[in-house]
Amino acid sequence: MNQQHQDERARIREAIDRLLAGQATASNGSLTVVALAAEADVHRMALLRRHVDLKNEFYERVRTETRQTPETEKRLRETITKLKGTVANQKAEIDELRQLVTRLTLASAVLTQECDRQAERTPVPDNIVSFPRTTT
Repeated sequence: MNQQHQDERARIREAIDRLLAGQATASNGSLTVVALAAEADVHRMALLRRHVDLKNEFYERVRTETRQTPETEKRLRETITKLKGTVANQKAEIDELRQLVTRLTLASAVLTQECDRQAERTPVPDNIVSFPRTTT
């Protein structure tokens, strides 16, 4: 590891300690990776790519030391809840549409049968040639 990398890691560890102590100096103090990056004066992508272990350590310490759920996890849980609701609504809509298709199919069969009966009862004039009906 080069010196710059080690300095970056040291700044991140110090920033973790400040955020967990509620003594933020360069960020809004929220317990997020964005605030951690601002507090440590590193780019957010550095935390997400080069220092994944420190990011995970930060979230683990947030859970254990503050007994809080990290903001990203809260947002993910809310999104999951919304998506589960959406899936349930779509399943209900699909069931409703399947029932509608069944009812429409039955109605179409009844109407076709009635048309056939009516055609059989209607006398055909001598000068009209009827085409054979196709059944589907």
